[in-house]
Amino acid sequence: MEKRVTFNGKLLPYVLLLPQLLVTIIFFYWPAMQAVWQSFLIEDAFGTSTQFVWFENYQLLLSNPDYYRTLGTTLVFSSIVAFFALSLSLLFAVQADKAIKFASGYKTLLIWPYAVAPAIAGVLWLFMFQPSLGLVSKALQAAGYDWNPLLNSGQAMALVIMAATWKQISYNFLFFLAGLQSIPKSVIEASAIDGASPTRRFWTIVFPLLSPTTFFLLVINVVYVFFDTFGIIDATTGGGPAKATETLVYKVYHDGKLGGDLGGSAAQSVILMVMVIALTAIQFRYIERKVEY
Repeated sequence: MEKRVTFNGKLLPYVLLLPQLLVTIIFFYWPAMQAVWQSFLIEDAFGTSTQFVWFENYQLLLSNPDYYRTLGTTLVFSSIVAFFALSLSLLFAVQADKAIKFASGYKTLLIWPYAVAPAIAGVLWLFMFQPSLGLVSKALQAAGYDWNPLLNSGQAMALVIMAATWKQISYNFLFFLAGLQSIPKSVIEASAIDGASPTRRFWTIVFPLLSPTTFFLLVINVVYVFFDTFGIIDATTGGGPAKATETLVYKVYHDGKLGGDLGGSAAQSVILMVMVIALTAIQFRYIERKVEY
C-alpha cells in the first residue's frame, strides 16, 4: 500500500515554502522589476536628477552598432564554452565511470575547480598566460609562438574561453557521472553480448539514457555563459583588447557602473534577461522533445 505524506495543518506547507519564496522575490523579482522601471529613465551617475523617457533607452541601444558587435561576441563565446564544457565533462565522466586505478583521486581532482569562484578562476588563468610572467606564456614564447592576449584579440578570446570552460567542467562532470552510474549495467552487458562495440554501445544506449541529464546541463550552461562568466572576463581581460572579449553581461556593468549610463545599462539587462528566458523556452519547446525519460 502506497504511503502518502499529509499535513495536519493547512498553514504548515505555506510556512515551509515561505523562506524560498522570500529569497526568490527579494533577490530575483524585485531587482528585475527595478531594472525594468529604470530602463525607462535617464538618470545621472549620482541619482540627483531623473527623467522618464519611455523607450528612448531601448531605441538608442538598438541603433548602436557596438551593441550588435557585443551580441555577436556573446553568441560565439557562449556557443564555444557550452560545447567544450559539455563534451569534455562527458568524456571525463565516461572515463571516470570505468574500473580504473586511482578512480577516486581522479574524480576528486575533477571536482575541485567547482569550489573556485569565477573571479579567482580568471586570475589563475591570467597568471598562467600573462605575457611576461606566466609559465605557459613563457613556454609558448620559447617555442616561437608570439603570445600576448593583452594585445591580440583572438588570443584574449581563447584565454577567457579556456578559463570559463575549465570552471564549468566540474559541475557538468558531477551530473554526467551520476547519470552514468544510474544506468543499469545489465543493459550495457546485454548489448556487449550481442556484439555491439564500445562506441556503438555509447551512442545507441548510454547517450540516449543520458538525454535528461544532458538537456538539464544544456539549460544550466546557457545561463552560466550568459551571466556567471562576468567575473572571469573582468579578472582576465576586462573586456579588452578593444572590446574583443566584451559580452552582454560585461557591457551592462561597463556602461552602467563605469560609463554612468544607468538607464541604458538597465535596458541592456532587461534585453539580456528576455534573451535568456527565450533561449530557455526554445530549448524546452524543441530540444526536450528528443529527451528520453
